[in-house]
Amino acid sequence: MNKTQFVEAIAAKSGLSKKAAEAALNAMTDVVAETLKAGEKIQLVGFGTFEVKERAARAGRNPKTGETIQIAASKTPAFSAGKALKDSVN
Repeated sequence: MNKTQFVEAIAAKSGLSKKAAEAALNAMTDVVAETLKAGEKIQLVGFGTFEVKERAARAGRNPKTGETIQIAASKTPAFSAGKALKDSVN
């Protein structure tokens, strides 16, 4: 499902116009991004948790040359599905 199809599904399920559904989706993604950027996590009970996870620095290998390189530490966004979501998928 792409963003356009997702907006159409939200509009159909909620009774909102497509324009309002797209505005709501954009607002949600903006809030999630801003919250994660601030280092906080978002818990939606029954759905899941959005959080930032730390990746430690590590040694890697350049696949082209075989040379060992140092990969810097970084942060990455992560999503953990809640029990209700897991149960509905299974």
